[in-house]
Amino acid sequence: MENDVILSVKDLEVEFTTDDGPVKVLHGVNFDVRAGRTLGLVGESGSGKSVTSMSIMGLLPKPYGNIVKGEVNYRGTNLVDLPANEMYAMRGNRISIIFQDPMTALNPVHTIGRQICEVLELHRPELDKKSRESYAIEMLDKVKIPMPEKRLNEYPHNLSGGMRQRVMIAMALACKPDILICDEPTTALDVTVQASILELMNDLQEETGMAMIFITHDLGVVAEVCDDVAVMYGGRIVEKAEIFELFDNPQHPYTERLMGLMPSLDNEPKQMIDIKPIDASMFAH
Repeated sequence: MENDVILSVKDLEVEFTTDDGPVKVLHGVNFDVRAGRTLGLVGESGSGKSVTSMSIMGLLPKPYGNIVKGEVNYRGTNLVDLPANEMYAMRGNRISIIFQDPMTALNPVHTIGRQICEVLELHRPELDKKSRESYAIEMLDKVKIPMPEKRLNEYPHNLSGGMRQRVMIAMALACKPDILICDEPTTALDVTVQASILELMNDLQEETGMAMIFITHDLGVVAEVCDDVAVMYGGRIVEKAEIFELFDNPQHPYTERLMGLMPSLDNEPKQMIDIKPIDASMFAH
């Protein structure tokens, strides 16, 4: 089983510098990501999920955020010690990320086509302009965006939230990465669009064989897309398990608490609201 581990995070500690001194936000985080599998990184807001993903990608805000201890090993290479130019070549190429809000991640003054082609310019310099545009259309078609040739010349504000997120997925997958990090990519979408995005990502993973780290606070999403789960609380991993094992037999009290907060049709409503009929005289002039 060790042979298929393509990313291993070991004893990761991160500090942020504040006016009151350094504050440690990650306390020895450990987990492995295996080829072709999806690891769910689960926890409440502020538990350290996004800081973990930013540490892997080398995107901690400088000079305030710093990895003070630990390793992030990608296929035997420690990304923490990687020179900036080599990390720049790795990011978006071998390891890609999809952010929560595509409207802030996409550039509002550049067309969709321009932004996808920019990824290819950086990491696929052997492609000429015509080849890049053809490949961009192919990627938009792969993520099920209708009329991809037309969308190529549109701007982010012309697209719906779900379409923008599909564009982000197309950009992230353009260079066929080994690992895709998804930082709550469906949180801002309604449930029907969320379901279609999750289905799309499952299909693309089966097709490409990439590994995924799926960051979320929603255990329903975890059950839908993940093979393994790491539960975070207070900057620590408090429980790791395969998906069925976690749902059938949670070991940590925090995990049990998260399970208890999942909505269910079998649960009694927490409270009943007495709705009184509206008095029509309220609207009389």
